[in-house]
Amino acid sequence: MSGPSRHEEPRDPLDPLSETEVTRHEERAHLVSEEHEAGRVTVRKRVSSLPVQETVPRNVEQVDTSERVAALEGDSGEVMTLEDGSISIPLFEEVLIVTKRLVVRERVIVRKTTVVDEYRLQTELRREHVTLETDGDIEVEDRRPNPADPAAS
Repeated sequence: MSGPSRHEEPRDPLDPLSETEVTRHEERAHLVSEEHEAGRVTVRKRVSSLPVQETVPRNVEQVDTSERVAALEGDSGEVMTLEDGSISIPLFEEVLIVTKRLVVRERVIVRKTTVVDEYRLQTELRREHVTLETDGDIEVEDRRPNPADPAAS
């Protein structure tokens, strides 16, 4: 045994001033809230294609001619008078150009909320109680503030 030693007299069991200590314990509930992932929300986007068919008007020039000559590279498209006096008129055709562009149709908002609910916790807490049993003519003095209060035991 380290530290200063002290002299102790042997305890006399009949001496009412002689004391013995007993330590009493009880469990207390200490609740800690931890955040755990309860699941996930997955948002998937899919693309679908819809066939579109429209009839649109377009202009096509036509001429009934007995002679046709393919246009040469760099043809200006102007009306020309040929050497024999005939007129060469270019024929034009509208070419439809289809362009596609991506437009925003709607925006999906996903919000996460936290709600507080009531959770019924059930557990057991142990508590030690001290009782004294006396044998013979021994009086025990109860020094608790309120002996009827179970929290004080």
